[in-house]
Order: sequence, then C-alpha cells, then structure tokens
Amino acid sequence: MPELARIEPTAATGEVAELYARMKKSIGAIPNMAQYMANSPAALKAWLALSGALNEGALPPAVRERLALSTAEYNRCTYCLSAHTFLAKNVAKLDQGEIDHARDAASNDPHVDAILKLSDAIARGRGSVAKQDIEDARQAGVNDGEIAEIIGHLALNVLTNYFNIFTDTPSEYPELVTPRD
Repeated sequence: MPELARIEPTAATGEVAELYARMKKSIGAIPNMAQYMANSPAALKAWLALSGALNEGALPPAVRERLALSTAEYNRCTYCLSAHTFLAKNVAKLDQGEIDHARDAASNDPHVDAILKLSDAIARGRGSVAKQDIEDARQAGVNDGEIAEIIGHLALNVLTNYFNIFTDTPSEYPELVTPRD
C-alpha cells in the first residue's frame, strides 16, 4: 500500500502550520486527510481553495453532501463515505433515507435527484454525457450554473476520494461507512 507521512498538527512548521491554523479557525479541526495532504502545501491549498469556492456557490450544503456521498460510493472511498455521512446528518440535517438514496445517486426531491443523476452520468462517462442526460436534468430545472458546479464538485470529490484511497486515511468520524457491494 502506498504511504505518505502524516504531518501531525504539533509537528507542523512554516506554511503547513499556517494552513493548519487557518483550518482550525475555520472548521475547528485538522482532518486526518489534511494531515496527509500537507506533504504538499500546494495540494492542501488547492483542496481548501476549491472547497471554499464551491461552498460559496448556488448548491446548498444538503445538495453538496449528497453529491459527495454519491461520488464516494461510486469511487468506493470509505473515508469520504464516513465523513460525508457524518456531515450530512449533523450539518446538512439529512435523514437516513436521503443519505441512503444519495449513495445511489438518487433523492426524493426531483430537482436534487436530477442533479445527482447528472453527476453520476458525468462520472461514469468520464466527462462524456448523453444528450438525454442533460435534457432530463434541464427538464427538472437544473440550470447552467448548477451544471458547472456539479462538475466542480465532481473534481473536488474525486480529488479527496483518490487521495484517501491512496493513503488509506484512517477515519476520525464516529461511524465507519463502507461502500456497498
């Protein structure tokens, strides 16, 4: 298994220590993933910048968490499934039914369902999507701005999924959620 060193907050120096201080102030913790990502301050800054920018977009937290769950399930990332299940329950206030649906790229809300289905089609097609998938999303009210953000969230989630799979990041979240077979 490939390994990267884990840069503990107490051992961080220079730019990494500054990034950790900003994270501690903004989110209250230094996630395990960030402690591995900190091997490259550029990679850590990229994740923080993309995540921060997308958090200011049109898609609300409950939709963003569903997108993260759907992508983590598709990519089979245990760390991200655990993290985003926790965030979906405790921050976005999604019920277990919606969390389970999101893992299958579905929702009881027709607009959110269309967003998840389009995201899943983009992921499975590696960016190539059938015209019908786009038409279906537009029929459900998905607009161009949302489509651009869906692609941005896919990029963000693939980054974190692949990173955590590669490093086999241990989960600090209370519930370990594993991908379905």
